Amino acid sequence: DGEINRRKVTFLVDTGATSIAISSGQARQLGINYLSGQRGYTETANGRAAAYRITLDTVTVGDITLHAVEAVVLEGNGLKTALLGMSFLNRTDMKRDSQSLTLTRRY
Repeated sequence: DGEINRRKVTFLVDTGATSIAISSGQARQLGINYLSGQRGYTETANGRAAAYRITLDTVTVGDITLHAVEAVVLEGNGLKTALLGMSFLNRTDMKRDSQSLTLTRRY
C-alpha cells in the first residue's frame, strides 16, 4: 500500500518496469491530468499501448516519500494495479529476506 500525490493506491513491485505505471482510469481517480504529459507508445505485457509520460509530485511507500517521480499513464490496456517501477525503486536500497522486501530511502 502507498500513496500517489497523497491519495491511497495499492502497488505491485515490478523491477522490470522502467517507471511507475498506472492506468488512465486510475489517473483520473487520482486527479492527475495525464493528457498534458508527453504522449507516445510503449510495449506492455498486454501489447502496445498509448502512454503519457508524466511526473508525480509525491510517491509514498511505507515511511519513504519521494518527490518528482517519473511515471507513465497507460490508456486502455487493462492495468488493474499500479506498478511500482524503477523510477521509484532506483532511489531506494532493496533488501530481500525470504518473503520480505525492505526498502530504504537512498536519496
